[in-house]
Amino acid sequence: MTTPSPLSGKVILITGAGNGIGRATSIKLASEGASLALSDIDLASVNETAAQCVEQRPAQSHTINEVDVSNVASVNAWVMATVSRYGRLDHIFNCAGINPIQIPTVDTTDEYSQRLISVNLGGTFNVCRACIPHLLSGSSVVNVSSIVGVQPRAGMAIYAATKAGIIGLSKSMAMELGPQGIRVNVVAPGEIYTATNVSVIAGEETVQRAGQKVALGRLGRPDEIADVVIWMFQSSYMNGSVIEVNGGVE
Repeated sequence: MTTPSPLSGKVILITGAGNGIGRATSIKLASEGASLALSDIDLASVNETAAQCVEQRPAQSHTINEVDVSNVASVNAWVMATVSRYGRLDHIFNCAGINPIQIPTVDTTDEYSQRLISVNLGGTFNVCRACIPHLLSGSSVVNVSSIVGVQPRAGMAIYAATKAGIIGLSKSMAMELGPQGIRVNVVAPGEIYTATNVSVIAGEETVQRAGQKVALGRLGRPDEIADVVIWMFQSSYMNGSVIEVNGGVE
């Protein structure tokens, strides 16, 4: 008889579930037997994710919502609906975010900078704040930062600020919530081959050049980040940590 996964039956709330790392993590968690509250700003994409999750465990229960994480009312309503449906929250994965474009600081528009701040940093905060009252001892949160939040790059000032901010936010919450048995950690991916990655958008030649800057010689895959997130959910003594998953960058 197969031993059930430690995540089987757990209720896990995921933002940015419509593509890339969010989708890959959702699918892997579904295969572990978790019940998922999936959201994305693109409803069609999160519907596709849910369909792939159901393929893993057809009898498992998942919910789908269109949520703009920068909208406090939308986030609060979604979290309350999830708690009403499942009765609890076990883990949170904040993956919603906007990938950067490289642009000099002086050319950065107010619209672009405010959008990144409100979604990447503000969205992570909004979801955490809404979920915390429903988390019990043994629960955990994993927030997505970036290698750029740890090792900034030219032309990404606002993006780097939001991703570094997520690290500060998470470490502070880890200290605040740790006494309640609630863990908060951060995964900081390097360049991952997703549809919204700036190198992927630029074309295969740019992808190859980006891969040459990585010790492993390639961009990462979304499922390789998902494996780390799942491990972080189960790592009972990890709190306030930042795990870099980047293949070895220069």
